[in-house]
Amino acid sequence: MTATAPSVRPPGPGTGGDERLLRTSPLRKLMGRPELGSVVGAIAVFLFFALVADSFLRASSLATVLYAASTIGIMAVPVSLLMIGGEFDLSAGVMVTSSALISSMTSYQFTANVWVGVGVSLLVTVGFGAFNGFMLTVTKLPSFIITLGTFLMLTGLNLGFTKLIDGTVSTKTIGDMWGFDSAREVFAATWTVGGMDLKVTILWWLVMVALATWLLLRTRFGNWIFAAGGNADMARAVGVPVKRTKILLYMGVGFGAWVTGQNLLFSFDAVQSGEGVGNELIYIIAAVIGGCLITGGYGSAIGSAVGALIFGMTNKGIVFAEWNPDWFKFFVGAMLLLATLLNAWVRRRAEESRS
Repeated sequence: MTATAPSVRPPGPGTGGDERLLRTSPLRKLMGRPELGSVVGAIAVFLFFALVADSFLRASSLATVLYAASTIGIMAVPVSLLMIGGEFDLSAGVMVTSSALISSMTSYQFTANVWVGVGVSLLVTVGFGAFNGFMLTVTKLPSFIITLGTFLMLTGLNLGFTKLIDGTVSTKTIGDMWGFDSAREVFAATWTVGGMDLKVTILWWLVMVALATWLLLRTRFGNWIFAAGGNADMARAVGVPVKRTKILLYMGVGFGAWVTGQNLLFSFDAVQSGEGVGNELIYIIAAVIGGCLITGGYGSAIGSAVGALIFGMTNKGIVFAEWNPDWFKFFVGAMLLLATLLNAWVRRRAEESRS
């Protein structure tokens, strides 16, 4: 973070000057990184499946792992920023499906170029995020209540509108419409790199991680995010626009849902209206595994990416090891508990080193 940020200190002990400007050893800096625990966990998961699953290290297997991680990671990045800002979003999973449905039905019903549907979907999906942020700041209700309400409304709208317009629970195919091939190249293309068939979502994921990291560590807006999540009242008292910051963070979640939804649509050219339910918990868990605190004010975008990678390795590693996939949820729960304990230990050590 830059020295030009508002003089709001992130939570932590000590009564001296701004601890972000203090000189610390490289080891202390490393111990203070939120993503340290998740990186250790990712290495352990990788080594584990490399040993128990013979096919795990194949190029095709690693490409599959990266694709699975990217579809989670694209959403985990804005969700992690939102959590650092002190809030979370239970509507993120179904919002992805809403994005795909809006794009598909707009294009099909108006016999338009699919890019028209893509553009309409972007505006509406980001608008959903703005609605969540606006309702949060106006009503002052907990984000749990606001986004739970949005989750239920979007779940009903997805099913109701799809059956009303298309007569079934899935959209009509748009694979033969103008602009479909070019849109697929942007949102669902496959590139062959070094013998690996990599999906374009991996590039989207890396770009979003880099952008989010730059925002958090090199901009005033990043300082506002940490301040709003650490102590909103204190941040507001020194001039941080807390309301605007949180609305923009929710709009960021809407943007991530739009990207993921377009990938879903252009990968298959049709969408089931009931998809996405439950994925919001996966995005939140990926962020928590990556070092974000539920209470806000602490975390990183890189950590959320590592958390998504752990999800991808575990999900596909179980398949490559030929285990019963019914055990996946057990491993997810175990990873969540272990990562939370490890992250708490890392944060405690970081605070002790600054005291």
